[in-house]
Amino acid sequence: MPRDLPLGNGSLLVNFDGDYQVRDIYFPNVGKENHSEGNPSRLGVWCEGRFAWMGPEWTRALRYQPDTLVTDVRAEHAGLGVVLHANDAVDFHEMALLRRLRVWNLAARPREVRLFFHHDFNIAESDVGDTALWDPQLQSLVHYKGAYYFLMNAQVDDRVGFHQYATGVKRSGGREGTWRDAEDGTLGGNPIAQGSVDSVGGVHLTVPAGGQATCYYWMTVGRTHREARLLNQLVHEKTPERLLERTADYWRLWVAANDLDFGPLPRPVVDLYHRSLLVLRTQIDNNGAIVAANDSDVMQFSRDTYSYVWPRDGALVAHALDKAGYFELAKRFYFFCSEIIREEGYFLHKYNPDKTPASSWHPWVKDGKPQLPIQEDATALVVWALWHHFDRYRNTEFIKPLYRPLITKAGDFMDAYRDRATGLPLPSYDLWEERQGVLAFTTAAVHGGLLAAARFAAAFGERDKAAAYTRAADEVRTGMDRHLYSEAHARFLRMLVPNGSALEADPVLDASLYGLFAFGAYDPRDPRVAATMRAMEDRLWVKTEVGGLARYERDYYHRVSEDYARVPGNPWFICTLWLAQYRIARAQTVAQLEEALPILDWVVSRALPSGVLAEQVHPHTNAPLSVSPLTWSHATLVLTVVEYLEKLRALMACPACGGPTSAMRGGGGGDWYRPS
Repeated sequence: MPRDLPLGNGSLLVNFDGDYQVRDIYFPNVGKENHSEGNPSRLGVWCEGRFAWMGPEWTRALRYQPDTLVTDVRAEHAGLGVVLHANDAVDFHEMALLRRLRVWNLAARPREVRLFFHHDFNIAESDVGDTALWDPQLQSLVHYKGAYYFLMNAQVDDRVGFHQYATGVKRSGGREGTWRDAEDGTLGGNPIAQGSVDSVGGVHLTVPAGGQATCYYWMTVGRTHREARLLNQLVHEKTPERLLERTADYWRLWVAANDLDFGPLPRPVVDLYHRSLLVLRTQIDNNGAIVAANDSDVMQFSRDTYSYVWPRDGALVAHALDKAGYFELAKRFYFFCSEIIREEGYFLHKYNPDKTPASSWHPWVKDGKPQLPIQEDATALVVWALWHHFDRYRNTEFIKPLYRPLITKAGDFMDAYRDRATGLPLPSYDLWEERQGVLAFTTAAVHGGLLAAARFAAAFGERDKAAAYTRAADEVRTGMDRHLYSEAHARFLRMLVPNGSALEADPVLDASLYGLFAFGAYDPRDPRVAATMRAMEDRLWVKTEVGGLARYERDYYHRVSEDYARVPGNPWFICTLWLAQYRIARAQTVAQLEEALPILDWVVSRALPSGVLAEQVHPHTNAPLSVSPLTWSHATLVLTVVEYLEKLRALMACPACGGPTSAMRGGGGGDWYRPS
C-alpha cells in the first residue's frame, strides 16, 4: 500500500498509508531503523456499542494543508454517524508526532465517542525483547528497548492522559494483538508486557448533537526515557495546538524561501512542485543521506527495501534541489559522498543512511574473474551534479575540502576505467541494476563527469589534470559516435554487451537514452538524438487511457500486462518526465516549449490526491505500483519545472539587452569557467 502521507523533520519520519494507519516510524535516521517495520498502528472509533477501525469502511480523503507537512484528513463512517477531521505533523524541530482529531457527531443527540490509538512497534527492527508499559504518573504508554523510547499520550479538554489502556502480546501464541481488546469499547488495563508486544490507549469524548469535540494525541521519541519524558512535558506545556501551528508556519516559510516566478504554469503544476519539494525533504536525512524511498511494503516481495542511498539517485535529487535553490540540503549530500567514496575513486552499489555499505546483488566475480560490482554512472553523476552546484553558487570554501577526497579521486578513476581501444568506459551495471554492459546512459554520464572534473581542475589551477580529463571526455564522446550510434537502426543503442573480446549491440529501446543530451554529451537537436527520442516515444508510450512512458521494451518489473504492443512496461514518472525534459531542451520557440505542458499535466493527474508520486503506476487503473513516494520521481518533477521556467525566461529575453523580461525573474549559473 502506498504511503500517502509522509511526515518528517530529517531525523524522525512517520508514514501514513491510504487507510490512514501509521505504517513506518524511522528514527534517528531517515531510512534507518524502521521501528514498526510496516506493521499498522491503528486508529479505532467506538460509539453506542459499535466499533470500527480506520480503513475501507470509512470514506477517506487524505491530503495536506497547502504548502505544509501538516495533514488534512477527512474520514466519515456512515454506520457510526461520525466524521473525523484530523491534522497530523512531525514537529519541524522536536522528535514528536502531533495529532489533532476533531470528532463530528452527525446524530441529533449528544453521544459519547471513544477513540483508540493502537501502537505496534518492532523496536530496532525486531519484535524480540520489546517492553510496553503503562506509566501511571504521566497517564501515558511507553514502549522501549535498548536506546529507543517511545512515549504516547493524549489530551481531551484540560485532561492530559489516556482514559483507558492495555498492553499485551501480538502475533505470538495464537494471539493477534492487544488491538482486539479495544473492539468492545473497553480496554483490559494490563499494565506491562514484554517480548512481541503492542498497546492501546483510549480517550472518551462527549460530542454534542450535530457538534464536535477535539482530542490531541502525541508520540515523543528519545534515546533515553528522560528524553522522551521531557519532550512529553514540552508538548504539554507548549500545547500540541501551538506546535502544530508553528510546524505549519515553518513549512510555509521553507517553501516560500526559494519560490519562483511560475509565469504561465497552471496552478496544479505549481502546487505539485511545492508538494514535491516537501516530500523530498521528508526523505532526506539531516546527515545528508538522500534515501530512495521509505515505503516498507516493498519488503513483502524481496525481504529488502528501497531505504538506501543510491549515489546516482542522490546526485540527481541534489541537482534538482540545487536548481530549486535548496543548496544546503545538496551540500550535505556531497559531504556524505566524500565520506563513502572508495579509495580507488568509485562508489559501491548503494549505502545505508549511516554511511555503511548496503545490501547488493552485484557480484565481485564473473565467469571466474574478479570485477568491480559498480554502476559507474553513480560516480560520474555525483561529480557532474557537484560542478553544477559550484557553477551556480560559486561557494569556494565549501568546495575546497571536496576537491581531493571526492572530485579528483573520481576523476582519476573515470579516466582510468576505460577501454583504450574504444575510448568508452569499461562495462558496469546499468541504472536499472539489471544488466551489465557499456550503457549509453552511463557513457553519457561519464562524459559529463569527466568534463566536470576538468572544469574543477582548471578552476583549482591544475592544468595537467584538466587537460587529461578533457582528453578522456573527448575520447568517450568519439567512442559514442563510433560504437553506440547504429547506422542500421538510425539511432543510438542503449548498450553494448561484452562477448569475449567483442561488443555486441543491444538495440532494445530504453527511456534512459535521454541521458544522451541530459548530461551534455550531445545537443538535444542533434538529428541522431532526435531520431532516438522519436523512436523511444513511439515504442515506449503506454497506449492505454493511463498513458505515460515505460522504462524499456518488455519491462518485467511489477509487470501487470502481457500486451506488449500496447503496454511495453508500466508507466514510470521519471521516464515520462524525461520526455518533457527533452521537449524543453530542444525548444527554440515558446510554442515548442509548450509541448512539454501536457506531460506536466499528466503527472499532476496521475499523482495521489495527497500529491505523492509513486515509482510507477498501473497501466490500466493508475494505481501506484512499487514504492510510493519515490524520491527520484519528485525530484524529476522539480527539475522539469525549473528547466521549463529557465527555458521560458531565455526565450522571452529582452532582445535589446538580453536580460529577462519583466514577466520572468531569477537566474542561474552559466558556464563561467572552462578548462583551457
